[in-house]
Amino acid sequence: MGKKKKQKTKKVRVQFRKNRGTRSRQNRISEEQLGSEHISDLASEERVSGKGDLSRYRTIRSVSDDENDLQRAIDDSVCESAKILSTAGLNSLARTESGRDYECTVRQVVRTVSRDNRNAVVTGDRVLIQPINDEQAVVERVEPRYGTLSRQSGGREHLIVANVDQALIVVSANDPPLKPNLIDRFLVSAEKGDVEPIVCINKADLVDPSDLQPIVGMYSQLGYRVLQCSGVEGWGIEALVRTLKGKQTVLTGQSGVGKSTLINRIQPDLNLDTSNISEWSSKGRHTTRRAVMYPLEIGGAVVDTPGIRQLALWDVVKEEVEGLFVEFRPFVPVCRFPDCSHTHEASCGVKQAVVAELISHQRYDSYLKILSDEQFDPEW
Repeated sequence: MGKKKKQKTKKVRVQFRKNRGTRSRQNRISEEQLGSEHISDLASEERVSGKGDLSRYRTIRSVSDDENDLQRAIDDSVCESAKILSTAGLNSLARTESGRDYECTVRQVVRTVSRDNRNAVVTGDRVLIQPINDEQAVVERVEPRYGTLSRQSGGREHLIVANVDQALIVVSANDPPLKPNLIDRFLVSAEKGDVEPIVCINKADLVDPSDLQPIVGMYSQLGYRVLQCSGVEGWGIEALVRTLKGKQTVLTGQSGVGKSTLINRIQPDLNLDTSNISEWSSKGRHTTRRAVMYPLEIGGAVVDTPGIRQLALWDVVKEEVEGLFVEFRPFVPVCRFPDCSHTHEASCGVKQAVVAELISHQRYDSYLKILSDEQFDPEW
């Protein structure tokens, strides 16, 4: 039997999030305090380095050539593959391929490598862990991600979940009121993260079915799947089960729209906490405090996430937004100016399509709000 091929590595300089250099000396011992004849007798134990900011970097060995997705070289013979089920600060719960759960901390160098993100390890991550004992382990490396959902928080990326196939954008027909602009933001975020978006209108029993037809028709014509259901009454649950079966799905949306209730309908033994809408604010209460992954008996898994009221998009530039609205694409080439923003320019193909009702006024309004960055800080 041949020898195992050694993995090629290369040295990479990585910057720490915080300055870990020694604190610079603030006070100077003056000649007035000791006298010039005694200064030369002082022991020089504090080293003065000229490296400056270089002390904020360290060298690691990486098995990846992609500087944006460094993969630290480790001894994988002492590690196990696992998936992150939930995170809380620097701690996380990981489940190995054999079904064993470990409470994990994250190696400092792993946090260093992910310096551009708010969180080094997120729910859904595929990781390599090194067990310490029967219950605890350390995350040694985060494997490359696909299918992500992010938001902006404090000018940095807050990754909500990773490695999912689809995002179930849950809204309520009423209580709290349906917000199409928020749906559109989630659609843009899902398109950006290469996740298939599905619109799920919950609490359909609270309104007349005909009231939902305009919005169902609008998103269906754009090619998005739209589900109508009631977690309380059990309507549409069979279609929801077929949609989730065998897939990695994140449920996202406002607080109080019934994400946890829908999961309980699919798998009652989970018995997730739910709560009613606040009567005075008509807003949902946060019953889910962090993103948690639940494997499903039907196959696949769902990630229940905390509700949000506004979604600040991450890594989406204004020039990119037009391409993330699928119905704009046929009309952009008709615009007179190649850098048309579709807001004020003359001979704009997109605006002409809106006037001709080939593009929904509601969707165009969402586009304008995203361009003008009309959003509040997200609330979790």
